[in-house]
Parts: sequence; structure tokens; C-alpha cells
Amino acid sequence: MLKKDKQKVLGEVFDDARVKSFLDYEAPAGVSTDFHLLEKAYRGMNIDNFATFLTFFTDAGHNLNAVNPEGQTLVQIASQHGHGGDYVNALKAAGAQT
Repeated sequence: MLKKDKQKVLGEVFDDARVKSFLDYEAPAGVSTDFHLLEKAYRGMNIDNFATFLTFFTDAGHNLNAVNPEGQTLVQIASQHGHGGDYVNALKAAGAQT
């Protein structure tokens, strides 16, 4: 059983400043910055925060169809994850291609 204070951390809703901070991550060598930012947000945010992030991401001129070093988009990767459906839908709604 979780301690009461731990429940507050799970499912944390970020404010806009926290969501925007994901635009500041630096990509490792050989990885597209746009893909890296999308992946960090996907792995670190609940779906509501992720949808908000996508607005900031596209408004900043980033590419929703960026690929990883293996040539895969985040839509392709998230489509393979059991929990990825909502994220794929958010990406497509923001303009990502399949």
C-alpha cells in the first residue's frame, strides 16, 4: 500500500511551465531533437499533459513525424504499446502521420 504522500506524485498534473520545460531537453548524439522531445514527453507525462505538450511542441515549429535512429516515428512506437492508444490519437489529432 502506498503512503498517503506518495499518492500525490502518481498521476501528477504539470502546470504549463513544467510541460514546456520538456522542450528544453537535449538529445543524445545521433538522435533527432524533435524525436527525443516527443519520446521524453510520452514517457514522462500522462495523456492530458502530453496533449498540452503537443500544442507547445507544434507551436514551437517542431516535427511530429520525426524519426528515431531506427527510422520509426513516435506514432509507430506508441502503437505497439498497450497504453499507447490515447497517445497515438493525440499525436494524430495534432497532425502526426501514421
